[in-house]
Amino acid sequence: MKYWVKSIDMRFRFIVLLGMAMSLGQGHAQKPKKDRLGDAFDEFRRSVYQDFNNFRRQCMEEFIEFVRNPWKEFENEPPVPLPKETPKPPVVMPEEDRDKPLQDKPIEIDTVITPVKPQLQPRPVSPIEDTPAPEDLLRIDFTLWGTEASVRFAPEGKISLGGVDNQTVADALACMVQGGLDATLADCLELRDKMQLCDWAYLCLLQKMSEAVYGTGTNEAVLLTACLYMQSGYKMRLGSDGAKLYVLYASRHQIFESTAYNIDGVTYYGIDKLPNRLFICNVSFPKEKELTLYIDKPLKLQLAYADSPQVHRSMAYPDVSVSARINRNLMDFYNAYPVSICNEDFMTKWAVYAQTPLNDDVRKQVLPSLGASIQGMGEHEAVSRLLNLLQTGFEYEYDDKVWGHDRAFFAEETLYYPFCDCEDRAILLSRLVRDLLGLRTLLVFYPGHLAMAVAFNEKVDGDYIVYGGQRFVVCDPTYIGAPVGATMPGMDNAKATVILLD
Repeated sequence: MKYWVKSIDMRFRFIVLLGMAMSLGQGHAQKPKKDRLGDAFDEFRRSVYQDFNNFRRQCMEEFIEFVRNPWKEFENEPPVPLPKETPKPPVVMPEEDRDKPLQDKPIEIDTVITPVKPQLQPRPVSPIEDTPAPEDLLRIDFTLWGTEASVRFAPEGKISLGGVDNQTVADALACMVQGGLDATLADCLELRDKMQLCDWAYLCLLQKMSEAVYGTGTNEAVLLTACLYMQSGYKMRLGSDGAKLYVLYASRHQIFESTAYNIDGVTYYGIDKLPNRLFICNVSFPKEKELTLYIDKPLKLQLAYADSPQVHRSMAYPDVSVSARINRNLMDFYNAYPVSICNEDFMTKWAVYAQTPLNDDVRKQVLPSLGASIQGMGEHEAVSRLLNLLQTGFEYEYDDKVWGHDRAFFAEETLYYPFCDCEDRAILLSRLVRDLLGLRTLLVFYPGHLAMAVAFNEKVDGDYIVYGGQRFVVCDPTYIGAPVGATMPGMDNAKATVILLD
């Protein structure tokens, strides 16, 4: 579907209006020049927003007309199971070997994974003018991961679906739009920015808000979610099984354990579990973008601390310890977050977790105390202490035994839960080294095992990888007691993969 739009040169129009304002002295000599300029700018602003609103209205009208066309039946793609690997157990370095000098040994790596960086979040096809709210607008209150939120909603736009056929859905969309969704959309986008929600979290916000209006699981809530999500700039499709509506969102990520539909080479997933077959309205909206699952900002959720924090202390350096009260609301968010990869490469899975920044309240608890314990030390000594903290201050356990399946942790989860494994330690250590010392790190994946490496600014002996002209020295937080530069026995460097991190 294509849209043809008359382009608007706003700069030219502004110059024209500005010239008009400056020439108003003859008929309006009694009015100060500053006020005349302000009036001209207000007129220009109203004119521009009117054009924007007309364009968006035109897009919606054309979209709704296409919704009236028959929807095509599609068959789903079965969920992709999460690959299972046999994890390598921890290894304890013998005491007598820990102080032996290490020899320089380059590790030859053939495979380097560069994760896809998150792009700017989608925006509406045209700016939403947040005009003063009429007195008859409702306030819709809801909760997202323990965090209270509220948006405005026009009661004139509230609809009731008598069915889910294409004509009924199109009529309902028209009523929603005519009733006025600008205030609701503006508030939702403001919440996305205020709470620093990633794409997936924003979609969940729209679902929660819509269910606060219409009720959980209702077709009306699904349709409102779809309408707001689409107008926020995201690529989505509507589906129906004849009785229920579904929102299908497009993503560049391959999401595990989730039913999907492939439409014109684009993969769509559902907020809710999708049936095996759907009638799908394959209509695009201008400038729509796919959802990304990278998290580049710490979420701002209401704090609900766990009662007793986990305390982790280095055995070799007892003054190096970490303890933090972790927000349970953040844990609920991470617990629900989809497991995914990019470019059909399983290695990119780790980047999603390792690239996510520490939450602000955790940074304030963890970084100052850890920073004080390594203050004034050289890079090698500081990393050695952090490495031993991860090696000896955290209890190892297999994911299958704890969770029943493989599960990687975001950094805060490793601080929160009583057990962790190799991948969780490597991800947390890479986060701490970057945040505390400002050093570049990368992850090193061996079949069944994950370690990391650090680019020191000083000469450090041991096993190392050269990438981009920098020397990254291996640090393995699951090789218990091992110094910086030691690779855990049994790791096949010929099969190792490097995962780059920012």
